[in-house]
Amino acid sequence: MDFLFTEEQKSLKDAIRNFAQKEIQPLVKEYDERGEWPEILTKKLAEMGLLGITIPPEYSGAGYSNLDYVIILEELSKVDPSVGLVVAAHNSLCSNHINLFGTEAQKEKYLNRLASGQTLGAWGLTEAGAGSDAAALKTKAEKKAGHWILNGSKLFITNGSLAEICVVMAVTDSTKGRNGISAFILEKGMEGFRSGKKEDKLGIRAADTAELIFEDVKVPAENLLGAEGEGYRGAMAVLDGGRVSIAGFSLGIAAGALESSLKYAKERVQFDQPIANFQAIQWMLADGFTELEAARLLTYRAACLEDQGKKIPKESAMAKLFASELAVKASSMAVQIFGGYGFTKDYPVEKFYRDSKLATIGEGTSEIQRWIIAQKILSEY
Repeated sequence: MDFLFTEEQKSLKDAIRNFAQKEIQPLVKEYDERGEWPEILTKKLAEMGLLGITIPPEYSGAGYSNLDYVIILEELSKVDPSVGLVVAAHNSLCSNHINLFGTEAQKEKYLNRLASGQTLGAWGLTEAGAGSDAAALKTKAEKKAGHWILNGSKLFITNGSLAEICVVMAVTDSTKGRNGISAFILEKGMEGFRSGKKEDKLGIRAADTAELIFEDVKVPAENLLGAEGEGYRGAMAVLDGGRVSIAGFSLGIAAGALESSLKYAKERVQFDQPIANFQAIQWMLADGFTELEAARLLTYRAACLEDQGKKIPKESAMAKLFASELAVKASSMAVQIFGGYGFTKDYPVEKFYRDSKLATIGEGTSEIQRWIIAQKILSEY
């Protein structure tokens, strides 16, 4: 397996880096402090093809590979992890669920809108009592006279108050456990469907995170996504790919923190020399950059296998686990290298430190990743 980038991928990486530095960097501090999504970016992301990254061109998508997607997420998240997360949730969860399991009519109706930037997408699985135990969800959908009636709520939904198109999992047969869960496509404007509390978060503050509320929402029968009772299995398949995207997002945080630390260590003088001359700093950087390359290889491998159509629950879990925990480790190390300055908002590592922790929680905690990996290796060997 060859992970050398093609000329097209090198050009893509450069283009995304330039876009992030020009269009995103000037907005980072303001919108992090405001805790708001800079809506001006939605159109700009769409113009770059970043709201339909892996969506086929016939639905207004860019048709990039999953490896291309990882390259994109690393470069975006290196500048602002909030943007990386919004792009990941929109592409990997909402759009990808429709692309994988939608009918031709559903793809025509919704993917064109999502990929072209007419709206952001959201994906609703998590509930107050259903986090790691995703099958414990309580949102219900009852079939009535040719449509469905949804009642319940979702929590911690990225793009929750901004998205006009949402994929939502709900119980359609409470006697069948996880086999009684189905997926639906909802649109803002449906009576009884609204966003609730917007979260005031530790990190990733510019990414919109909100509650979704359903009160007797009337959903057309044709908005059932996939077969009835197949929603949980579909969600798990979507999360396999989603974990690769969170690994890419984590790579960006780790790379941003390490590159900032390296630059600072060469500039910061103590005891009449740059602190990069000291072995203590050199070993931190050596370990950090070595682990970054290892995380990249795990993530690239998972993305390449996904591009080949392989099932990747173990590979995506390994990539997500290693890269996300590295993001936390690298950003903590970066604050240490910066010393007192690293604890101030004058330097980017303070934000990487706050942003990094979500990587070990979102789309499956590190503990869940270890459980997935353990189950797979126990059955394989």
